[in-house]
Amino acid sequence: MKYLFIDSATTNLVVAIINNGKISYIYNNNDGHDTSSKMMPVLSEAFDKASLKPKDIDKIFVVNGPGSFTGIRVGLTVAKTMAYSLDIPIVPISSLEVMASRSAGTALINARRGYVFAGTYDNDLNNVYPDSYVLMNDSLTKPYISYDNFDFETVKPNIDVLKIVIKHENDEAVNPHTINPNYLKLTEAEEKLKKHDRESE
Repeated sequence: MKYLFIDSATTNLVVAIINNGKISYIYNNNDGHDTSSKMMPVLSEAFDKASLKPKDIDKIFVVNGPGSFTGIRVGLTVAKTMAYSLDIPIVPISSLEVMASRSAGTALINARRGYVFAGTYDNDLNNVYPDSYVLMNDSLTKPYISYDNFDFETVKPNIDVLKIVIKHENDEAVNPHTINPNYLKLTEAEEKLKKHDRESE
């Protein structure tokens, strides 16, 4: 079986092709906020290096959040378009599960303004603390996070793509039209609209 894995939910872009239980290509690099321009060249390189064509893929695994609003949309758009146009099964994956794939514990992504996206996973990637948008506090463990005067960023995680794919390879595929970004919080525009509506009451 041949699988495509896409994660663009943070500044760290991950694209991998798994062929019969082995990773035949992986790109795992922090490209800052350059995901939209990097995605297609990396995908092209992935298929070239793996000696495959997009139609050869048996299933697509795509991270649908939480994380960067723009980054999530880039990865989802590419994955959903491929899934629909080539009739390939598609399965959404949590970005926090991806971050916890190498080491069990609480994965965190900076959500700004003192908040984080947090989720706790065990060694089998079971979600033991639901992915949430929460206020950062000392009760949360802090893997994958570097601090600089309390201004913390997600750093390049040591992830296990193969472990994630093996866990989810028998998951039932989802209609690509029904997969939406899992932001876990309102967008800034939605927050402003909600605040405006409250003030207007």
